[in-house]
Amino acid sequence: MLTSLSIKNYALIEDINIGLLPGFTIITGETGAGKSIMLGALGLLLGDRADFGSIRDTEKKCVIEGSFSISNYKLENFFKKEDLDYEQQSSIRREILPSGKSRAFINDTPVKITALQKLGTYLIDIHSQHETLSLGNADYQFNVIDTIAKNESVILQYKKELKDYKVLLNRFEELKEQQSQAAKEYDYNLFLLNELEEANLKGGMLEELEERYEELNNVEELTENLSSAINLLQQEEVGSLESLKAVRLNLSKIAKFSANYENFHERIQSAIIELDDLEAEMTDALDRVEANPEELETVNQKLQLIYNLQKKHNAENVEELLEIISSLQEKVSVTENAESALTEIQAAIKEQENLIGRTANKLHHNREKIIPAFIEQSEQILKDLGMPNARLNIELEQGTEFLANGRDKLEWYLAANKGGSFKEIKKAASGGELSRIMLAVKSILAAQSNLPTIIFDEIDTGVSGEIAKKMGEILQKMGVNMQVIAITHLPQIAGKGATHFKIFKEDNEVATQTKIVKLEENERIEELALMLGGNTKSDSARAHAKALLN
Repeated sequence: MLTSLSIKNYALIEDINIGLLPGFTIITGETGAGKSIMLGALGLLLGDRADFGSIRDTEKKCVIEGSFSISNYKLENFFKKEDLDYEQQSSIRREILPSGKSRAFINDTPVKITALQKLGTYLIDIHSQHETLSLGNADYQFNVIDTIAKNESVILQYKKELKDYKVLLNRFEELKEQQSQAAKEYDYNLFLLNELEEANLKGGMLEELEERYEELNNVEELTENLSSAINLLQQEEVGSLESLKAVRLNLSKIAKFSANYENFHERIQSAIIELDDLEAEMTDALDRVEANPEELETVNQKLQLIYNLQKKHNAENVEELLEIISSLQEKVSVTENAESALTEIQAAIKEQENLIGRTANKLHHNREKIIPAFIEQSEQILKDLGMPNARLNIELEQGTEFLANGRDKLEWYLAANKGGSFKEIKKAASGGELSRIMLAVKSILAAQSNLPTIIFDEIDTGVSGEIAKKMGEILQKMGVNMQVIAITHLPQIAGKGATHFKIFKEDNEVATQTKIVKLEENERIEELALMLGGNTKSDSARAHAKALLN
């Protein structure tokens, strides 16, 4: 329930702060006094888009804050899910800064606008004049029926299943397209794949072949230089190893004199061991060096094959060729396994169709079950509102196509007069009749839901006299179980409110301001008399006003 509303620096409002009570509250005021401004401010609290142009003084920030009593509405899980502190008396604040930036807060914690929008659906329903026209809209009609049928969780389940179903359908179409394209390119891709696979490519293969080619192509130079190097190491008199061994002998004789000389001796010994190993490996290498024209030709052919494949496929190395092989294998596989892949996804689609079909049937059954009682309740309320012969018919037909909220097609029909034929509600009802039907719908919804607050913006359009009085009684009755706020021009409705506010414009030396005041009983009499008699407040108008209040 909305317990207080503060608006600062918004449109024609400089600073207002009002406290609100449970029950039925009335707001009146002349056309253009600022009632729509107040609704606009409330809309910002519920997540509407901020407009910098609505700031009154562009040098200051605009602040709109509402306080809500939420202890009876089981919103703890919402606050936990949004990572917010739960308080039984919670506040929502919206700020528009001079820079044009908008900020939102729940219990002083900064939040995204989407959080306000989600929370708002649990707190307030604002019925605008435009919403009455939506009675003829299929989405609105579905929303009413589904709210009464308590289909919220089933619809969420259906929407998830529908999303998964569409993903499968899209995948099926993509696979068919891929396979169609792959079939056209199959022969060419298979040829390329076979050509690459016959090359028996492996990672690092090119480098190994290039190294082997250099060895086989330079046998004479390798033999000559390895032999010379080994000879220089092995010569008995002047070879490097013999010279080092002589040095070792000299150092062995003085090693005992100090650690330094001992170190010299150990290091020369290490050098001799290393050269011995090196000489042995060089000898082995020399033994392996052998002219082999046939192997040279084979290696050269493999290299040329790889070079040609790299050029053909615009590949930098063998690793890229291996990636191309993998890609071609996948393309060829798509074509070769086309039938089984399509069969598999078709089976998944069929299974999902069965799943979503069951959920759609549940939606249809739930809707079908509540429609008769809804029609009966609506017709009774319309009878009380001066439409004794009004008959409502709701056609619910289940098709085969999966739509946004099931497989149902829904249409509301109205026969407003005795003996009249049913027509689509948007064509059959006048403005006043639409207002009465909307009030009937809202009153039924209010009894079904646990919504704390509902605000009606001129729900009384097109009605007057006794009908207006009946509307006031219904709004008053709704106010027993929830907070009802009605903006009205009709004294018959205004007289039913437990609390009455008046919005008016006031000029000062600088600018025009919108203000709002709570009316006491005598002030309410004067306001109702003004609404009854225009600019003149006669004694009879005052008497009539007192009668309305009583």
